[in-house]
Amino acid sequence: MTSLLYQPTWRWIDQSTLGPTFNGMQSFAMDDTLCHSVGSGESAPVIRTWVHHQTVILGIQDTRLPHFQDGIDIIQQQGYHCVTRNSGGLAVVLDEGVLNISLIFSEQNRSLSIDESFEAMVELIKMCLEPHHISFEAKEIVGSYCPGRYDLSVNGKKFAGISQRRIRKGVAVQIYLCLTGSGSKRAELIKSFYEQGLKEEKTRFVYPKIEPEKMASLEEISKASLTVQSLILTLLQTIQQFGDISSIALSPFEQELFNGYYQRIRERNRPFIK
Repeated sequence: MTSLLYQPTWRWIDQSTLGPTFNGMQSFAMDDTLCHSVGSGESAPVIRTWVHHQTVILGIQDTRLPHFQDGIDIIQQQGYHCVTRNSGGLAVVLDEGVLNISLIFSEQNRSLSIDESFEAMVELIKMCLEPHHISFEAKEIVGSYCPGRYDLSVNGKKFAGISQRRIRKGVAVQIYLCLTGSGSKRAELIKSFYEQGLKEEKTRFVYPKIEPEKMASLEEISKASLTVQSLILTLLQTIQQFGDISSIALSPFEQELFNGYYQRIRERNRPFIK
C-alpha cells in the first residue's frame, strides 16, 4: 500500500514560535478545525508543528482520579498550566524542548485504519532522524507516562508518544517529541501528579506507575545537537519529498469553525482556567 505521506499537496502550518500566550486549548481547537476542513474537502492534508510552554495535557481518565484537584495543585505549584484534551490518552508534559507535530488526513475517498495512520507518522519521524543516525523502536514502554503501542524509544527509553483524533472524515495523528531537556524530570512531575491524585486508593481504571528512568529526551539519548527549529527544518525538507507544499492561513470558514471548537474546549476546561 502506498504511504499516506504521498499527497499532491501538503498544507504547512508552523505554530512553534507563538510563545507562552499560545495555549493548549487553542492547539486542540486548531486540530479539530483542520480535521473538519480536511475531511470536508475544504483543505489539503495538513502538517502542523506546535510548541507549548510549561503545559501538562491531561486525558479524560485523568480527571476521574479520586483526588484529582490535589494532583492539579502539584502541577500548578511547579509552574505548569493544565489542559484537558477531548480525546483519549493520559497526562503528558509539554515545554519549549518538546516539538509537537500533527498530520491531518482525509477519509473522503477511503477509510484509514488506526494502524495505517500511526505508521505514517512513524515513517515520517524515521526519515527525520536518519540524518542524526538515530534508529528507534515503536512499542509500548511500561513505566512511561501516557503509554501506548506506538511509543517511540531507544534502548527502552521513551522520547515520543503518538495519539489520534477523528472528526467528520478527518484524521489527526499527533506526536510529541521530547528533543531537549530532561525526560526523567518531566516524568517526575507526572509521577507526583498520580501519587497525589490517587493517594494509594484502588480504582477501576489502572493508572500508569511512572518510572522516571524510562523517559529521556533525544538529546540525552543520542548526544546529538537537536533543537526544535532544526528538526522543523528537517521535517519541512522531508515532507517536500512527498508532495508540493503550500502555506495558507485559515479561511473565514475555518476561522468560524475554530471559534466554535475553541469555545467547546474552553467549556471543558473551565474548572482549570484561573
